[in-house]
Amino acid sequence: MRSKLFVPGSRPEFFAKALASDADALSFDLEDAVAEEKKGEARALLSGLLRAAETRASTKTLIVRVNGLDTPHFEADLAAVVVPGLHLVNLPKPESADDVRRAAAAIEQAERANGFGDGQGTVGKVGLLLNIETPRALRLAAELAGAHPRVAGLQLGLGDLFEPAGVHRRNTAAIASAMFAVRMAAAEANVYAYDTVFANIRDTEGFRAEAEMSRQMGFLGKSCIHPSQIALANEVYRPSDEEIAHALRVVAAAEEADAKGVGAYVVDGKMIDPPFVRRAQAIVEIGRRLGLIPA
Repeated sequence: MRSKLFVPGSRPEFFAKALASDADALSFDLEDAVAEEKKGEARALLSGLLRAAETRASTKTLIVRVNGLDTPHFEADLAAVVVPGLHLVNLPKPESADDVRRAAAAIEQAERANGFGDGQGTVGKVGLLLNIETPRALRLAAELAGAHPRVAGLQLGLGDLFEPAGVHRRNTAAIASAMFAVRMAAAEANVYAYDTVFANIRDTEGFRAEAEMSRQMGFLGKSCIHPSQIALANEVYRPSDEEIAHALRVVAAAEEADAKGVGAYVVDGKMIDPPFVRRAQAIVEIGRRLGLIPA
C-alpha cells in the first residue's frame, strides 16, 4: 500500500478512473469531502460500487473513511459499506481505546447484518485504520493501536493536528516529531503506520521530501489527494534494487547462520543480528509482493 488515493464518495465520475489507476489502495471518503446534504447520496453510491463485480475483482486495497463515531451518519455508513470486498474502515478522530472498541463492535454488527463474519469479531475481515489527528490521539496513539485486534494501522493526519494548534504545516521539525511518535506507537502495537496527505499538488518536491522522511521512519506509504501524486508515492516507497539485493543476502546469511548456530555475523561489512534480519525479511516480502523478486 505504497500509495492510497482519496476519492470523494459523492463523485461517481471518479470511481472508474480510480479503479484503473496505479494506486495500491483507494480511500473512498464519506467524511470531509462530502457536504452534509450529500451524505446519504454518497453512502448509497459507495454501497453500490463496493458490491459491483468489477470492484470486487480489483486487486487494490479498498478503504472507506466513514463519518465519526459521534455523528448521526456513523452507523448508517457502516451498514452501507461493510460488505464483502471492503478491506478497511478508516475511522476519523478516535480519542480513546473505548472509541476503537465501539467502532470494532459496530463493524462486527454490520458484518453480521451483511452476511459475513462469524459474529465473534473475526480478525481477517474488515480492519480498522485509525486517524491520529488530534493532540489526545497522538498522546494515546499506542493505546489506540492496541485497543482491538481489528486495528491494522495508524494514519497520521497533520492538517487536523496542526492547524487548530497554530503549528505550521511545513515545519519539518514538527512533522518529524509527529511522524516519529506515530511510528513508535504503531511499532509498539505491531501495526503499520501510514503517512498523511500533502495538499500542494504542484509541489512535487515537497511531496517527495515528506514521503522520503516518512519512509525512512518506516511508514508503509503515503496518502494522495490527486492522481498525479500516485507515481511519486509508488517510487518513494518502492525498495531500491540495492536494498533488495542486500536484504536477499541477509536472509540467505541468516539461514546459513541458523543452521550453524551462529548468533551474529557480517553481511556487506555490516554486523547482522535478529532485528536486521527481520527488516531484511520485510523488504524481501515487499519485493515479492511488487513482483520485483521471483516467488
